[in-house]
Amino acid sequence: MRVEKKQIDIPLDVPETAHDEYRKNFHSITHGTGRLMLFAGDQKVEHLNDDFYGPGIHSDDGDPEHLFRIASRAKIGVFAAQMGLIARYGKDYKTVPYLVKLNSKTHLVKTEQRDPRSSAWYTIPQVVKFKKQTGLSIIGIGYTIYLGSEYEDEMLREAAQLIHHAHEYGFVTVLWIYPRGKGVKDEKDPHLIAGACGVAACLGSDFVKVNAPKRKGESSAQLLQEGVRAAGRTRVVCAGGSSVDPEAFLHELYEQIHIGGAAGNATGRNIHQRSLPEAIRMCNAIYAVTIENADVATAMKLYQSQEL
Repeated sequence: MRVEKKQIDIPLDVPETAHDEYRKNFHSITHGTGRLMLFAGDQKVEHLNDDFYGPGIHSDDGDPEHLFRIASRAKIGVFAAQMGLIARYGKDYKTVPYLVKLNSKTHLVKTEQRDPRSSAWYTIPQVVKFKKQTGLSIIGIGYTIYLGSEYEDEMLREAAQLIHHAHEYGFVTVLWIYPRGKGVKDEKDPHLIAGACGVAACLGSDFVKVNAPKRKGESSAQLLQEGVRAAGRTRVVCAGGSSVDPEAFLHELYEQIHIGGAAGNATGRNIHQRSLPEAIRMCNAIYAVTIENADVATAMKLYQSQEL
């Protein structure tokens, strides 16, 4: 399952002068496996404090630094967060590999009021400058598109420009694509999810994060196969979603990879809503399934272990 640096497929929009940087970043973000274990820390905007405080959420999660403590002590591929959050805490967590989330919006404006729209907060040159002045390991950028929104044309164009520009500097790119808007009847329709994966391929992204497809009475992992095929050389990862039983989560992830053909995962709440020791163990279990090709039983032993 190892992917050597010389075997990494470099998109043609990466100039030759940035080939080594792209190879280094892709190898780093996937740990040489081609699979992505993305620890998502961008929900402090997306869901405000709903995911960080309340019933069933450990008190550790109320402090933003909890995210950085996990990212610095657990096994991950990359930690995704907004640049402002990284600017406040990155100086104390210099060893963490970062992915800068370029756009975000809250959930306060409902679809019934207006179709979703999320514009970029930063430019690629700003990310490059920030990386140089801090010395942090910033290896990728991320951007969300709400496919089906009446504003999708703006987000599609912005995503295309950001990906092209990011590749010029050798960054790895990840698109979050969620079908959402008044015209979208079922956000997790397998055929629609596959369409979103195909859009990511047309935009030239290295990875696309989508919700796992759902259809009553059918295997979500098998339904994912259409999306993986539609994505082609763009690698598909599934969002972790709301917190669930650890074994159930790991089992679903294992099937997404080994049945659905997914190239990893992008997980937030199922990690950070736990105490620091438990979050680290959960993170390591997810990493084991994703990067180390472990089975669910082996991953559960890591989760249940008291050793860190």
